[in-house]
Amino acid sequence: MIAYLNGKLTYKSPALVHLDVQGVGYEVLISLNTYSHIQQLESCKLLTHLNIKEDAHTLYGFFDAAERDIFLQLISVSGIGTNTARMMLSSLQPDDIRRAILMDNERMLEGVKGIGAKTAKRVIPGTEG
Repeated sequence: MIAYLNGKLTYKSPALVHLDVQGVGYEVLISLNTYSHIQQLESCKLLTHLNIKEDAHTLYGFFDAAERDIFLQLISVSGIGTNTARMMLSSLQPDDIRRAILMDNERMLEGVKGIGAKTAKRVIPGTEG
């Protein structure tokens, strides 16, 4: 597991960054939330999650632990993959997602592109219907 990467940002876009860590370039997928924190930086530390599939090993990067924690919580829900979780974190702040879950606010979650009523119900424990 790769817990974090600390290095120079050699490429930045709202969806991904290239992070040079002592001469090794890592491509890391990020949310708009993380991008908003790092867009003016030349170097940074990103907390990471390595997603391993049969056809790809993909690194996801997060500016802080709160964002990574909610990402991990989201991908543990049936029907929510890494791309959907990243889309949710690009549309809502981690605290907003946490608040929606705690307050059973399915409508807030449904406001995210690609999240329908059934998926929003699965995100909120006890409302799977």
